[in-house]
Amino acid sequence: MQPVERAEYEGVDYAWVMQTTFVVTILVGAPAAALLSTLVTLESWGARAAFAVRVGAPIWFVTAVAVALYARRAEAGDGGAGTNDDAVPDEEAGSADDAATDDDGRRTEDGDPTTNEAGKRD
Repeated sequence: MQPVERAEYEGVDYAWVMQTTFVVTILVGAPAAALLSTLVTLESWGARAAFAVRVGAPIWFVTAVAVALYARRAEAGDGGAGTNDDAVPDEEAGSADDAATDDDGRRTEDGDPTTNEAGKRD
């Protein structure tokens, strides 16, 4: 079985920003738009759709900017990696698992990174 590839982000993880913006906008923006709709008369479906766009777009924009600023300031999109300043970096820590992989990160049979998966020397 091949190991799962992982990406390491430097700076803001924009996928996290987009996902969080979507969820927060639905949880906060939809009720806000529903409450604001009680203040106006919306007689047709076209008027309702136009109202939803006029109200929803600014809510989405404000939410996106707030989440992006939060992510930039707190680096919240990295899942907490790098927040412990006392931790030893992965390169220095070393592990027994490192000895069983080659330069490309592939696992070798005998733990010798100079052999390929069939056990033959490269």
